[in-house]
Amino acid sequence: MSNRVLIRPYVTEKTTEQMEEGKYSFMCGLDATKPEIRKAVEERYPGVEVDDVRTQIVPGKRRRQFRNGNMIEGRTSGFKKAIVDLDPDGKQIDFFEGI
Repeated sequence: MSNRVLIRPYVTEKTTEQMEEGKYSFMCGLDATKPEIRKAVEERYPGVEVDDVRTQIVPGKRRRQFRNGNMIEGRTSGFKKAIVDLDPDGKQIDFFEGI
């Protein structure tokens, strides 16, 4: 179940700064609900306790490509982003453990 709900961690400069505050971002399936996301995080990372889950749908970006004198327009896929607040007294997630 957690493979369908949580796709991968969403790492940017901003989310890296939020990790110090105990807030972690994940790309999720568009049909994932907040209770499913909470359960998937707690299953995938044992010992972690989730306090709060906030979600937002990130729209796809427009892309243009020129081929043979013609312009082809399209869009990238959108996705759902979940920001998960962890219990400050509990265990934290270490994404960069193997690096």
